[in-house]
Amino acid sequence: MRKTTIAAAALAGAALLAGAAVSADAAGTPAAALALARQGLPAGDGWASDTTGTTGGSAADAEHVFTVRTRDELAAAVAGDTPKIVFVSGGIDANAGYSCADYADPAYSLEAFLAAYDPAVWGRATKPTGPLEDARARSAKNQGARVNIKVGGNTTIIGLGGSKISGANLLIDKVDNVILRNLRLEDAHDCFPSWDPTDGAAGNWNSLYDTVTVTGATHVWVDHNNFSDGNNTDDTQPLYFGRPYQVHDGALDVIRAADLVTVSWNTFFDHDKTMLIGSSNTVGADVGKLRVTIHHNRFANVGQRVPRVRFGQVDVYDNYFYATDEDTYSYSWGVGVYAQVYAENNFLLRSADIALDDVVYDWRGTAPGGITELGTATRVGTGPVSEVNLVAQYNATHDPDLPPATWVPALRVAAPDPATAVPTLVTAQAGAGKLGF
Repeated sequence: MRKTTIAAAALAGAALLAGAAVSADAAGTPAAALALARQGLPAGDGWASDTTGTTGGSAADAEHVFTVRTRDELAAAVAGDTPKIVFVSGGIDANAGYSCADYADPAYSLEAFLAAYDPAVWGRATKPTGPLEDARARSAKNQGARVNIKVGGNTTIIGLGGSKISGANLLIDKVDNVILRNLRLEDAHDCFPSWDPTDGAAGNWNSLYDTVTVTGATHVWVDHNNFSDGNNTDDTQPLYFGRPYQVHDGALDVIRAADLVTVSWNTFFDHDKTMLIGSSNTVGADVGKLRVTIHHNRFANVGQRVPRVRFGQVDVYDNYFYATDEDTYSYSWGVGVYAQVYAENNFLLRSADIALDDVVYDWRGTAPGGITELGTATRVGTGPVSEVNLVAQYNATHDPDLPPATWVPALRVAAPDPATAVPTLVTAQAGAGKLGF
């Protein structure tokens, strides 16, 4: 297929499939999966249960229950706002049949890009502009037409046993009422990262695709899924301009005035930029939004943003933070502008080389924002468990202090589990494949 026709072909294929080629198909689907697909979020289970609650596609009629096995079937089945249930079967690769070379614009090559924008040639004062940067952006647009899969409202997506979605950015954009459960999601890689010499002291490569992006959407429940980079982790990428050529963005980002989200019983592992809540410091549409509950998740050797928060009231409780790779670890809780984070009964297993005052990071600048922390437990390796206050550890070595949050969560189905019980409980029950089918 010619590179210049990839975007058009992807859109045309999706339109055709939406019309006729994907049919309702629950034949052979386990009864337990069908029953699960009719479930909504329990009352009181975090922010996504607020107001109208989150039911996803539980009201779907028989004609809107689909089993999908390819990227195009998936894109067609999840489109639109009619209540629908979508079962994922087998391995779906959003890039199947395409390589990075297939997406590349004829005027683009990485070698030419590196030569043109080497800081020794281009400098560090301005971002790249000109024909090669334009060609890189066109290349990224070609890939985006293939890997961005827009999920409509009133949708439940369930992964069947052994299924996996790789290379895709599930985009939940300005819709309401979406449930993702039992999915294995990995390696939403960007073939054409952008170079920004002004990002930090040494510049950075930045990527375009999250595994799941919740942007401007409401009532979203993300439950019992696996998120990872698969075998394509960022620490295996080359260095260009002395900086890692990072091909992944977020695992699960909640941005641009999205609201009322519950993230429960998932596993996140071998990823860097894990969960960004709020993408801009600008006071505007995000005020009063970005309300997210994060509970009973396992975060294993992820680098940062677990989560990084701006503006939102974010409840972080009963999570298991497993941080034993000091070479890739940056921080966990990022307190940004106007953030209101409430962290309770979390457990941190860490390497001795990760200091306690590294776990929290203050991104506020001169803006307000705060974090309340209760009941954290920690241990180094197999050593003894001890109570700790990570915010106090941060404040003891940094100025200014991070103040407490100004709110207390009310939307919980039960009192938090003790932090000491979290590792066993979460390891046993979090992630895909733990829902009984």
